[in-house]
Amino acid sequence: MQNYQNHAYNKKLKNFARRLRFTMTKAEACLWKYVLKSGKMKGYSFSRQRPVLNYIADFFSKELKLVIEVDGYTHGFEKVMKKDEKKDKELNEAGYEVIRIYDHDVLNNITGVYEYIKMKVEEIEEERG
Repeated sequence: MQNYQNHAYNKKLKNFARRLRFTMTKAEACLWKYVLKSGKMKGYSFSRQRPVLNYIADFFSKELKLVIEVDGYTHGFEKVMKKDEKKDKELNEAGYEVIRIYDHDVLNNITGVYEYIKMKVEEIEEERG
């Protein structure tokens, strides 16, 4: 695993990420507001639409080295899936854990999504001792 300064922040994507923060999907906005904003997830700080490596993570915790992606059922599902696999592989190789959550689940079961993320956070905490 490489040692990345500033958690692999890619300043070339800064302006694009900023634009994405203002155009979040409904599911991303709900996850942010009800689960991740202001330390709601066990006190951990998350950023939204953060450049990491050559990607923009929907949500990112530096402290946990955790990326959370909110996926919708979109056009060209197979092509999108291959891109997501590549993204996940590169992020994992850089030392980041990636969680993928469907937007449908966020919009219809926010409590379950909260519990799922909380469980993953607790697993990360346990791994670190």
